[in-house]
Amino acid sequence: MRSLRILAEGATYHVTSKIDHDAPAMREPAFKQGFLDFVAKAKKRFSFALWNFCIMDNHIHFLIKPGPNVSLSKIMQWIKCNFAKWWNKRHEIKGHLWGERFFSRIIKDEKDFAKVSEYIDENPVKAKLVKKPEQWRFGGLFHRLRRIFGLIDSLTDTLFTGNVSPTPI
Repeated sequence: MRSLRILAEGATYHVTSKIDHDAPAMREPAFKQGFLDFVAKAKKRFSFALWNFCIMDNHIHFLIKPGPNVSLSKIMQWIKCNFAKWWNKRHEIKGHLWGERFFSRIIKDEKDFAKVSEYIDENPVKAKLVKKPEQWRFGGLFHRLRRIFGLIDSLTDTLFTGNVSPTPI
């Protein structure tokens, strides 16, 4: 039996999701950009703030805050499902692309937020894809430093709404 997902209205989450069998399905920049295109479409469809992200060859990271009455699961389901359909069509195959369900954890406070954000930024450096995190164009830091907003939201917006009570679902 899988564990319950902990959700809370007004919470910010660290979300990760892996490609099945850790396959480097998004190795090509066009596939990373395709994934980001679906994130941009999801932002038009659902209310959420994306504070940081990193798209790697075989997994993704988000720091995300769903809007009021918006389901984190619905956002992630829509992005992953539609990207998988697009990816399969481009490869003329059928079947699933993503491994297990996505992982999510509620960010506790600003210190936790900063730690997770740095972890997300450092992913491509640890993988030896770039020397500095700001060089990774498929990451939130690249966008933030170049003031490319749209996918990524401004950190001047409120990050935390105060006391939130997590609810397992």
